[in-house]
Amino acid sequence: MRYAPARTDTSIIGRWWWTVDRWLLAAVSLLLAYGMVLTLAASPAAAARLNIDSFHFVRQQLLFMPPALALMLLTSLLTPPWVRRSALIMLAGALIFSVLASLLGAEINGARRWLPIGGLVVQPSEFIKPAFAVICAWLCATARVEKGFPGRILATVLCAAVLGVLAAQPDIGMAAVVFSIWICLIFLAGLSLWLIAAGIGTVASAAVAAYFTFPHVTQRVNLFLDPASGDNYQVDRSLGAFINGGIFGKGPGEGTIKHQLPDAHSDFIFAVAGEEFGLLACFLIVGTYAFIVLRGFARVIETNNLFVLFAAVGLLSAFGLQAIINMASTLHLMPTKGLTLPFISYGGSSIMALAVGTGMILALTRNRAGGTL
Repeated sequence: MRYAPARTDTSIIGRWWWTVDRWLLAAVSLLLAYGMVLTLAASPAAAARLNIDSFHFVRQQLLFMPPALALMLLTSLLTPPWVRRSALIMLAGALIFSVLASLLGAEINGARRWLPIGGLVVQPSEFIKPAFAVICAWLCATARVEKGFPGRILATVLCAAVLGVLAAQPDIGMAAVVFSIWICLIFLAGLSLWLIAAGIGTVASAAVAAYFTFPHVTQRVNLFLDPASGDNYQVDRSLGAFINGGIFGKGPGEGTIKHQLPDAHSDFIFAVAGEEFGLLACFLIVGTYAFIVLRGFARVIETNNLFVLFAAVGLLSAFGLQAIINMASTLHLMPTKGLTLPFISYGGSSIMALAVGTGMILALTRNRAGGTL
């Protein structure tokens, strides 16, 4: 029985099946599977602390997964020009709603990032990352192709505007990802290293200002530099989870640290993986992220379309950097940033934004993605 379209099938689905990178698709599906297993492992403990149904977070995540998958697959059908247009619309909407969140959203842990929309609580800034990566890539690529077009200047102004919106919430972790995307793309576009250094210096100054301005940033940095200076409870419990898990883990459902970690189902879900499934499972998760990023780079490295190259590099860099920041925070290699582990942590806004970004990666890495715009 045939389950895949024939090579002679010229329908939209047929063309998509034979041009999409099925290895990338399989790796993303594997991350979603990891996420459901770890959500099942970590969420009941989080629900018990909140005195709600044990499988509340599991059901919520299952509710978001079908539309996220559909959104990813629909986005992967787009041509490069439509990837750019979709990103422009998404970036404008995300910035508007992020400003509204900073003005009208409820304050949680010293930040205003969430906005109630239609019965759901949405974090609009999650959608900034993929949209910014694509638009910044388009500006930088156009500057290389069309002489006189001030693409790098416009990309820098756009980056500054986005960082300003994120600082108002504040969302330092997201700002770090956005700035890293800009650095990566502006470097590819050929900007002077002196100007890049000036930009890094400016952001470093802003980071110092954030340390002295926002109490929760001050607290997180102080705790990272000197764990004895305050309550470092979550990070201490997280490190304890990895120690308890050892190489092979204590087994599914056998972890104990998750009952003491308030964010075990979200920011610290990697610690649950370490305790219940061990070091080998953590290496498997890290390897899956590395495979997605490196496979994506390998698919676009030979393209003659600068926009496709720049956009794919920006999206893949954002994806990989978010995973690195989350895992490094969990292991106390850097201050906690409040970023989710892509496709594994609980969070509706996160999984939907990641679905769009991954769909764009799949669209840009299709065999025909190197065509002209």
